[in-house]
Amino acid sequence: MEELIVDGGPLTPSEVVDVAYRRIVARPAADLDARLGPAREVVERAVESGDVVYGITTGFGALANTHIGREETESLQYNLLRSHAAGVGEPVSDELVRAMLVLRARTLAQGHSGVRPVIVEKLLEMLDRDILPIVPSQGSVGASGDLAPFAHLALPIIGEGIVKVDGKVVPASESGLEPVRLGTKEGLSLLNGTEGMTAMGVLALDLCRNLVVAADIAAALSVEALLGSAGPFQQRVHDLRPHPGQAASAQRIASLLDGSPIVASHADDFDHAVQDAYSLRCAPQVHGAVNDTLDHLESVLTREMSSVVDNPIVFPESGEVVSGGNFHGQPLAFALDFSTIAVAELASIAERRTDRLLDPTRSQGLPAFLARDPGVNTGYMIGQYVQAALVGENRVLAHPASVESIPTSGSQEDHVSMGWGAGKKLFEVIDNVTHVIAIEILCAVQGLDYRKPLTPAAGTGRIADLVRDEIPPLEGDRPLTAEFEAAATMIRDRSLTSGV
Repeated sequence: MEELIVDGGPLTPSEVVDVAYRRIVARPAADLDARLGPAREVVERAVESGDVVYGITTGFGALANTHIGREETESLQYNLLRSHAAGVGEPVSDELVRAMLVLRARTLAQGHSGVRPVIVEKLLEMLDRDILPIVPSQGSVGASGDLAPFAHLALPIIGEGIVKVDGKVVPASESGLEPVRLGTKEGLSLLNGTEGMTAMGVLALDLCRNLVVAADIAAALSVEALLGSAGPFQQRVHDLRPHPGQAASAQRIASLLDGSPIVASHADDFDHAVQDAYSLRCAPQVHGAVNDTLDHLESVLTREMSSVVDNPIVFPESGEVVSGGNFHGQPLAFALDFSTIAVAELASIAERRTDRLLDPTRSQGLPAFLARDPGVNTGYMIGQYVQAALVGENRVLAHPASVESIPTSGSQEDHVSMGWGAGKKLFEVIDNVTHVIAIEILCAVQGLDYRKPLTPAAGTGRIADLVRDEIPPLEGDRPLTAEFEAAATMIRDRSLTSGV
């Protein structure tokens, strides 16, 4: 069985995705005691000395100047988790909870938080036993850590809160998880950090990469169905503007169109269009820019998953405890917002290609709205309406969350990142984009049906066959929702995109 050893070292996005979706087992490093012991000793000494140390002998946030006596420090840890468990809204997905658990364990295993090994072990035990805390989706401002989500994530460690076990929601006290007695600073360390935003980014990155491939597939299908040219996708064109994403999309589209009898049928036709519309010939430039933006997101996530994001930070080598701001989610908020803007454009350009497929004045001879008997039948007309609605939603959702800072905690925390909100709406956009591309693929495949007896390229033909295995041609009007959802599922489960 594959295992991931959590020792505080860097994690990669693919490793976190494996834990979240494939349920790869994550185990604590064997030397966790040695790794965490020195920082824990610093915390214990601070308590013994009675020195004023933020988060150890003081309150939190706006209460940082309130001294906490030794006898109260442990009670404070419990009160922190209870008071901060105030999120609202629908629970986040099981996959996101798994990603958060493994990332929280990694952060605390670094040896700069001052927690005992049992805290890391308990997080990984929940993951291993698939005891998943119920975490509401709203309530974090992305600074001081994703506080409310992390409180819900951590409550089961002390035997409180709500969890999902075998698909059933139960109190943590009934989950079989042995509760832990928290020590000084451990409650605070369970709350501070950026791993909620990071987990969102990692899972979204995986989904968005797949959408870029799906968009390239859709573009190739539409080029053929619209009797477009393969010329704009030649490597020599893109060698002159060496953006890596652009080159990758061009190569993918060219490969899908390679050897196409449909493209060859009009290659020497001087009455044919001299140039294709931007939505066709500029697909690599647009799709590729999305992929390059995702590269930036990946670089931010990779750095974050090798960072210390707790507060205060314990430096065992010097015995110091330093209050800083590594929990602030601004790098993630910017990257998540930029990715939302970018991936929304995949839907914007896909809707334009679809509209061209449906319009008989611009579709190179295809029937109006791809209907068998236009007028009596409406065909895919309303599919483009649905796309337009989703593209419109995306334009609202693409407004950056990261410019909407609102002060909290009596203005002690007077600038926050809103990174959690940036990640949350990115998932909404991903879902919208998936449906828009799915509709384009269905329309393009229908367009290819009308090009018979000409046949598509081997690459696009394979995709069309996969679609037709699940969804029949549109011979007459029928409800389309289930078919749009089926095509979207084929994108999500990678049955269309794998191997392309």
